[in-house]
Amino acid sequence: MTVYLALAAVLLTAALLASCWSRPLWSRPRSSRPHSSRPHSSRLRWAGRSGLVLACVLSVVTAAALQVNELVQAYPASAPPPPSATSGSRMLTVSVPGKASGLTLQMYVYLPAAYRTGAGRYPVIEALHGYPGSPQTWLRRLHVQSYLDQEIAAGRMAPTIVLFPYQTPRRLLDTECTNLRNGPPAETFLTVDVPAYAREHYRVRAGGAAWGLTGYSAGGFCSIDLLLRHPTRYAAAASMSGYASPGIAIGDGSERTTNNPGWRLRRLPQPAVSLWLGWAADDKQSARDSRRLCSESRAPLSVTTAVVAHGGHSDAVWIQMEPPAFDWLSAHLARPLP
Repeated sequence: MTVYLALAAVLLTAALLASCWSRPLWSRPRSSRPHSSRPHSSRLRWAGRSGLVLACVLSVVTAAALQVNELVQAYPASAPPPPSATSGSRMLTVSVPGKASGLTLQMYVYLPAAYRTGAGRYPVIEALHGYPGSPQTWLRRLHVQSYLDQEIAAGRMAPTIVLFPYQTPRRLLDTECTNLRNGPPAETFLTVDVPAYAREHYRVRAGGAAWGLTGYSAGGFCSIDLLLRHPTRYAAAASMSGYASPGIAIGDGSERTTNNPGWRLRRLPQPAVSLWLGWAADDKQSARDSRRLCSESRAPLSVTTAVVAHGGHSDAVWIQMEPPAFDWLSAHLARPLP
């Protein structure tokens, strides 16, 4: 996709240069041309300028469309990367028919190499994406399969099944993993339908002690919010550059109350779960929100923090956070059962 963006930029630059170069040619004083050629030359001049304007507009529209698609990944360039030939792990693509939510959405499923042998049952992590975005960001830009393979092979993380569900039926509709009033019930899909599908199709451990959440950006907010709202279904969550509030209108006012982690920590009993908050020091909003959540937390809620020196709100920061976040989650979830 980056190649296409570069090509669009080149085309736009070429069109603008051509316009600048040819303008003097078409703007010569009329006295320099024979009188009989004026009608034809005028039409040529009009057509040429119109063509260049059209080329500029098309280049801008193409570049903008490619950039939006890069962000929301509504039309991925190709299928997910193939499994690593040496690690033995697999990344599957499935469709989850949500019986409780009524949503049917795609999901990627990471199976560790150990899953191929034996009959063991494994802990599960739901990994949530940001907005705009999709699970493709985890796979293609954050290289999650390689990092999971690396951490499991090194013994820093137990073999774990990791689920990468879509969180919205429309790529430009931001659900923040909530049940939008008069909109898709994303929370129900993620907390009821996705676990039900995993239990039916894979050897996963039952019980909340073996289930965790993680996410970056808006997905970080999702992981915090869902953990606090469903402490019997999840034992821990790791937020990478997450927020303390959803930033959207849910439709029932809960963005200021029960779907607002800060409000929950101040007003409701805090659950006996574990939370990892990571952010970049120069990511002002995430840093401010994460520090505020830390200050509002108290036992039995356990909070661990991690700070990257710089990098802002970016893939580069989340790539740095991935290994320690997954390692920490694994240490706070029940181990695989033989």
